[in-house]
Parts: sequence; C-alpha cells; structure tokens
Amino acid sequence: MASAPSIPVTAGLPAEWRDFLALTKPRVMTLVVFTALCGLLAAPGHVNPVIGFTAILCIALGAGASGALNQWYEAGIDAKMKRTAGRPLPAGRMERESALHFGVGLAAFSVIAMGLFVNLLSAAILTVSILFYVIVYTMWLKPRTPQNIVIGGAAGAFPPLLGWAAATGRVELLPVLLFALIFLWTPPHFWALSLFVRTDYAAAGIPMLPVVAGNKATRTQVLIYSVPLALCAVAPWPLGLTGAIYGVTAALLSAWFLLLAARVATNREQIQELMKPERQLFRFSILYLFVLFGALVIDRMVFA
Repeated sequence: MASAPSIPVTAGLPAEWRDFLALTKPRVMTLVVFTALCGLLAAPGHVNPVIGFTAILCIALGAGASGALNQWYEAGIDAKMKRTAGRPLPAGRMERESALHFGVGLAAFSVIAMGLFVNLLSAAILTVSILFYVIVYTMWLKPRTPQNIVIGGAAGAFPPLLGWAAATGRVELLPVLLFALIFLWTPPHFWALSLFVRTDYAAAGIPMLPVVAGNKATRTQVLIYSVPLALCAVAPWPLGLTGAIYGVTAALLSAWFLLLAARVATNREQIQELMKPERQLFRFSILYLFVLFGALVIDRMVFA
C-alpha cells in the first residue's frame, strides 16, 4: 500500500471549528444522511424516534470520519488541485495529525454508539463502509486505477442499507437494490464531473478515466453505465417492492438521465468551458438521487 502523499509543512493559523467541519465534507454528508434516512423511513415497521435519530447521527459521524481520513491521506494531492487547494490541510490551517486523530475518533465513536444503541448489524455495516472508503478506495484504488470510481462506488452506496438495517436489524432485497442503484449511479456522476475538471486530476497524478483513456472513451462509459442504472432504479416497481408513485418517478427521472447521458456521449467538445452536457448531467445526477429517494419514502407511506 502506498504511503500518504506528502505536503509542504506550513505554519498556518490554528484550526477552528469551521476547518474541522470542512474535514467532514458537509455537502457529501448531506446526500449520505438523506439516503440513509430514506432507507430507515422506507423500512417496514415502526422505529423508535430516539433510536432512529441515533442511527442517523452515527451514520453522519461515520461519513464525516471517512471524509476527514480521506483528506488526511490525500492532503498532498489536494494541494495540487484548484478545486481542493483551499481545504484546511493543503491551505496550512491544520496539522495532518489533527485531521487523523479527528477522523479516527469520529469513526470509533460512530461505530461503538451504533452497536450499543441501535444494533450490531448496522454497526458492522458502518464499520465496513468506513474501512472500504478509506482503505480500499482512498488508499488503494484511487491512485492506481481508472476503475477507482467503478469499484469505489460501493463506498457511497451503504447509507440506505445502513438505514434499513438500523430500523429492522436485517438486510432484504429492496435495500440491496438501493445499494446497487447508488453503486451504478456513481460512475456516470463522477465521470461527468471529471470530464470538466480533468486538468485538476491530471495535475495531481490521479488516473481518472478521462486522464488515462481520454474524453471520448469516458463519455461512452457514462452512457453505458447509465443503462443498468436506469434498469436498477425502476426494478423495485415490477418486482412488487414499491408502488406506482416510486415506479413512475423512477421511470421518468431515469429516462431524462439517459437522455442527458446520450448528449454527453455525443458531445465532442474538448474545451472545459464548453462541456455543458457534462455539467448538466452532473447537476441533474444529484437531483436524481434526492427526488428518487424522496419518492420512495412517499410511496412506502402511501402503499404500506
């Protein structure tokens, strides 16, 4: 396993609470918490509000721990990218040891609390999700292979599975499909982003697909992965796991996703500022998950 990339030592200013918050990647955490909450609310039965709140808090802290440990390890890489150079570590506002201790502390607390106050299954899944993101994705896959996002997509797919396990103490077909949905969503989502920030990844030496295979191949892969994504999104409806509210919403959203992916695949622009289809798909992909999971909760409440 490669050692953590090094960054120049800077004196910097003492870290403040905003820097520790930035380590947790709050924007990413929002999607994690939302999909976990939807998994919990869509699960059968009634969840004690205190236990439900504790589960979501632990999931949020686990996600924050993953973000902090990711930034601790990638501080040298972040310093080379315009998009991430302002983060606390590359900007010199915090020592790496502080980020490491913060991340490990959050991770340990979130797993222990989940096991003590929710259930052991959800604590085990949370442990796997943190270790997968930090060790398998951040340390192993990301610096070595352009398939980092494909395999590493599993790291961000755990939240709905976690929410369901926290509510029921078991894993069933619907949360597994939700896991697969986010797993398949991750490549087109991140490849759309990487197409218009390609120079950043190239400067940092990260072998993202556009860097090693070129824009044309990446655009084709975006469309290829969007097809099984659409099928997986709609699948719970014909399988009888959801009702028409979710099914129709999934079908319409997925059709639009496929249309945007097709526009990306046929785009031939090489200049970052002209990559409008890629930007549109990236932004829509975030809305796609929020609306899809929201529709799932409403559907389960109506048809439960």
